[in-house]
Amino acid sequence: MAVPFTIPAPRVLRPRRAEPSDAVRPTRAEINLGHLRHNLHVLRRFAGKSRLFGVLKADGYGHGAPAMARTLERAGIDGFCVALLEEGVELRDAGIRAPIIVMGGYYGNGWGEVLARNLVPVVYDPAQVDALAREVRFYDAPPVPVHLKVDTGMSRLGVRLDKLGAMLDKLAGTPEVRLSGMMTHFASADADDLAGAEHQCDLFDEAVHTARARKLPVEVVHAANSAAVMRLPRARYDLARPGIALFGVSPRPDITRDLRPVMRFRSEIVALRNILPGDTAGYSCTWTASRPSTVATVPVGYADGLPRVLSNKGRVLVRGKSAPIVGAVSMDLITIDVTDVPGAMLRDEVVILGAQQGPCGADVVTAEEIATLADTIPWEILTGISRRVPRFYREP
Repeated sequence: MAVPFTIPAPRVLRPRRAEPSDAVRPTRAEINLGHLRHNLHVLRRFAGKSRLFGVLKADGYGHGAPAMARTLERAGIDGFCVALLEEGVELRDAGIRAPIIVMGGYYGNGWGEVLARNLVPVVYDPAQVDALAREVRFYDAPPVPVHLKVDTGMSRLGVRLDKLGAMLDKLAGTPEVRLSGMMTHFASADADDLAGAEHQCDLFDEAVHTARARKLPVEVVHAANSAAVMRLPRARYDLARPGIALFGVSPRPDITRDLRPVMRFRSEIVALRNILPGDTAGYSCTWTASRPSTVATVPVGYADGLPRVLSNKGRVLVRGKSAPIVGAVSMDLITIDVTDVPGAMLRDEVVILGAQQGPCGADVVTAEEIATLADTIPWEILTGISRRVPRFYREP
């Protein structure tokens, strides 16, 4: 006789982020929840009838996944995608009830967590199906819906088309597992030429047709990331998976300027000193004053997510005016030249990322600008802001 479907308490733990109540130094990331909702509405216009599942991997692109999920769930988003099983557990522990798809493909011995948390795993290998089926039998659980990932050109994860038949046979022959969806991942939906993404759609359509021809219950088909949902209508399918655009960064500047940055990264001046021509600043003395200068110290560094490569070429905002980073970005501190910022004083706000209005004007430092200087992408800048920086959430 079947026993009631129960699963032991979770074993997955996550490191704790610094909380606002823990804040002593003035360095913090301010998260505008109104801008997040605005960006969701912008993406809804692009998506049309397709459902939207927000991608909240990497702690919600550095914004704090639980708070992002709560706000988006209340705003009517259809579901979420994460990369890691641990991320799905975190959202469920935060009270999120919307569907959650775990896309990363690695579950270790955590299949019981998938069942207990009502998560939808993405699979691509017969061994995953076998492992999940064993867990279902052990707990006498009902069949578990899964999504099958198809490799159409990324060559990372996913079943290749020449192995698709065998994988479909495995799914069809495993009653504990139900194929409810299929997905793929674009390699270049943000490229100038969309031919590569179009070809991936062709291959994906072929895979979906093959599965449905075998009478497998594929209910949901999805592929579109932020770039594809905005640029490639055929890729929207049943649902789309925007990530970076939710947080106010357009995958390409020519797509839309309607998005609003969600994060503002700021600190304050904690020390000021007047130095003479020939004086230096920072490790290795990489900057030398060429004139009498006023240098300010700010308690933020590469351990907080400010790339060290910005040494002597990045900038911040003070009193609404640009101030260059001088000397090396160290682990916990930077020095900035405020000689040309009239009235700069202790406790003045310093904006590392975002907009500022002040007595000297108004300016903005974007994630795209920082990424260009650091020879990387805005995704890395946002996700690199570390857990020791507390996030302060605010409504407009």
